[in-house]
Amino acid sequence: MPRVTDVSTQSPEPLRIVGAEGSPYSCKLRAVMRFRRIPYQWIHQGSPDTRDLPQPRVSLLPQLIMRDADGDWVARTDTSPLIRELETSHAGRSVIPDDPALAFIDMLIEDYADEWLTKAMFHYRWAFPADITNASKLLPSWFRPDQSDEAIEAAGTAFAERQTGRLWVVGSNETTAPVIEGSYQRLLALLDRLFAEHRFLLGARPGAGDFGVYGQLTQLVRVDPTPAALAGRIAPRVVAWTDLCGDLSGREVTNTDWHRVEELPDSLRAILAEAARTYVPVMLANLEALERSAERVECEVDGRAWVQQPFPYQGKCVRWIREAYAALSATDAARVDAVLDPASYQPLLRG
Repeated sequence: MPRVTDVSTQSPEPLRIVGAEGSPYSCKLRAVMRFRRIPYQWIHQGSPDTRDLPQPRVSLLPQLIMRDADGDWVARTDTSPLIRELETSHAGRSVIPDDPALAFIDMLIEDYADEWLTKAMFHYRWAFPADITNASKLLPSWFRPDQSDEAIEAAGTAFAERQTGRLWVVGSNETTAPVIEGSYQRLLALLDRLFAEHRFLLGARPGAGDFGVYGQLTQLVRVDPTPAALAGRIAPRVVAWTDLCGDLSGREVTNTDWHRVEELPDSLRAILAEAARTYVPVMLANLEALERSAERVECEVDGRAWVQQPFPYQGKCVRWIREAYAALSATDAARVDAVLDPASYQPLLRG
């Protein structure tokens, strides 16, 4: 029987992505657009082509330039809701599983990548001298390669000073460094094991969670020298997978390519357990600190102390996860519960 291909609707006009090669979320959104075969134009931050584009309320990357309900072009940010909005505006080749229980697990994986794995990305880039030097030269050159050496050096120095000053915001400091580094190395080994058995996290087609992980890995295994060296030694399959996920437009998929929730492999369950070990306690402690208007997040992660500045956006993420879990039918919620360790996840899902 011939393979039935899920074909995307072609938009009459391409969307535009304002992004940067050094932005994991830009790489994430671009890879989704490529896989879904949604026409787009890639406009690098700093390009003259951005001058006449609409600006978002908050200047974050990436920015998706799309039409609003009145037909006007607007700049939108925040990849997770954008991916879901594209699901409604462009049919076919979905990155959200049809099964609500599996879609919820995919959402958890995406949030783990966006909100926890990003800590490793930021930590390795701005806490190690070799990585700071590399980023200080490369990021300004991506922004404008036609600058003089002196201008690149000045811009790199200013950018490095600003970003190293933000390490406290994302949770990278002397106290948390062993937790972040141990978590990254364990995840590399777990992903390498999974990719030895399966093409993607949830089966033979990528979900939003795959693209969340991919976005962070574009920097960790290909840009920044310290985490890239670790990946090359621990998880060569992960390095290769990251290269391949950049453009999956040629991969044909069907709805039978997803795993069934009841048959999720042990390798995927191990990654969910790793998220429970690190991501879950930090997200809960952050929410609790926000609710108390505390100045510090303090908790224990993997037997070690964790301390950072409260992060309001991650408080919103917990609320969105709880809303999505509450929206599941009783049957689907039970199917999710059967996959996730209840002692670890129920405080996150139910509050």
